[in-house]
Amino acid sequence: MTEPVLESRPAGAGTRAVALFCHGGTVASLEPPRERALSLVRMRAMEQFVAAAAGPRGVATSLLRYRVAGWNGLAADAFADVRWSLDRIRAEHGTDVPIVLVGHSMGGRAVLRAGGEHQVAAVCALAPWTPPGEPVAHLRGRTVAILHGRGDRWVPAALSAEFAARAEEAGALVARFTVAGGHSMVRRVQVWHTFVRDVVLAGAGLEPMRRDIDEATRSTGPAGLAVPL
Repeated sequence: MTEPVLESRPAGAGTRAVALFCHGGTVASLEPPRERALSLVRMRAMEQFVAAAAGPRGVATSLLRYRVAGWNGLAADAFADVRWSLDRIRAEHGTDVPIVLVGHSMGGRAVLRAGGEHQVAAVCALAPWTPPGEPVAHLRGRTVAILHGRGDRWVPAALSAEFAARAEEAGALVARFTVAGGHSMVRRVQVWHTFVRDVVLAGAGLEPMRRDIDEATRSTGPAGLAVPL
């Protein structure tokens, strides 16, 4: 794959917002993502769920297929592909339409990196891979909703807890929730799907932010950073 691919689904009415979905990957790989990779299959299912609920209300959705499956150190390939996607979305929909970023695992890291970009109204990070030292200053004033499985063995929930605390200190509006289950988002799938749907609808300006998420973003310290679902 020489460049990223956006699998886009138009809004059922005039486009009022765009949601960009970014699947997981691996630490280092120059191979293209596999079509049957669980991370891609799960994110495609999530995009379809959100599109069914939000599409008729004016939310266009796009699923990003990376050039390569790995983050690849300083190259940060997934982040570069997210920025490419944002340029494409702006070219198609204009520079005033709000964009909600949704990412899982490596995709969660990528969308958090891109959270300070123009037009990004909210970031929804699912079991995000956030190594120590991941930057947070650019998220000041941005809404950041995180959901992480308490039993995640691939990306321990402690990583997103540390990231969320630093992001909040930097001025981000952070809500972090935990749920039973692991990294694949298979257990309690409806909780994952509805969480994303609700963040997208609120970020699009079509619904108020869900009460528990709103209360968590307004809290400071641990109260809003480890809310069980």
